[in-house]
Amino acid sequence: MIIESATGKPLEIGTVFKRFPLFALLVTGFLAVSPHTRAIAADPAPMMAPAAAETIRLWQGDAPGSRGTADQDIPVIAWWPAPKSATPVAALVICPGGGYGGLADHEGSDYAKWLNTQGISAFVLRYRLGSKGYRHPVMLGDVSRAIRLVRHDHERLGIDPKRVGVMGSSAGGHLALTACIHGGPGEPAAPDAVDRVSARPDLGVLCYPVVSMLPEKTHSGSRKNLLGDTPSDELSRELSGELAAHDNTPPLFVWHTWEDKAVKLEPILELGLRLKSLGRPYELHVYETGPHGLGLGVRPYDGMKQLHPWTVECRRWLGAQGF
Repeated sequence: MIIESATGKPLEIGTVFKRFPLFALLVTGFLAVSPHTRAIAADPAPMMAPAAAETIRLWQGDAPGSRGTADQDIPVIAWWPAPKSATPVAALVICPGGGYGGLADHEGSDYAKWLNTQGISAFVLRYRLGSKGYRHPVMLGDVSRAIRLVRHDHERLGIDPKRVGVMGSSAGGHLALTACIHGGPGEPAAPDAVDRVSARPDLGVLCYPVVSMLPEKTHSGSRKNLLGDTPSDELSRELSGELAAHDNTPPLFVWHTWEDKAVKLEPILELGLRLKSLGRPYELHVYETGPHGLGLGVRPYDGMKQLHPWTVECRRWLGAQGF
């Protein structure tokens, strides 16, 4: 068995075992390494919108915990609708990366355009950031509200409320994973009808995600922006996916590269072990080459350029999940 690079160069599994002993255990679980990743994919004749159709505020008034009234204080979702369909479509709320200090557009609108070519509506989340003075649980509150809002407004948006997932890259991957682990049920007695809807995603797509908040395992900038300078050990563990995943965690698609120097691979492998021990389904792809922030493998996405092989595997996996 081999893990292949984006260029088709194989990384022998024995080499992986030597470099990452945990990986030897993972191969007995739900780890998936596709034989088809030698061919980098381009989507055939995609139809893409040039811009988001609508920008939707998550709260009509001030967001909970708001520090002001500037754009940075107003969380929104940019709606990129799938091509018109006779039946409701699946949707993904997208959390761009940026170390909880910024938002990377190529991990937001580019993903949305690609998802549209797969018949999936996308909602790019502008969540509040640590660089603007916000800390956990504000970010979790923003993504939870986004998932709830998409479900609540599903008729207007043409969405199937039983097929709403979350997607994120890097720190956005951490936020997406946090939503998968800590996304709560609806509150039946809530005065706001949106809050009566579940915030638990039906699945998650995690692209080179920050998984852990433990000091020795994390991306330090993301940890500081999310939790501040001196978070408690209890909070750090609560927001570490390799420790906090539970038996109701939704199905996950995860990919990373061995070459990534910004986000550690080991916590991702440990997350896989945790999910396997819980009997929760996941699919994990580790490519040898590729820098951090790879995204679709091209910038900007125009629907014609060749994409990174993870898009092929993710498209297949989403189809298998009914998305």
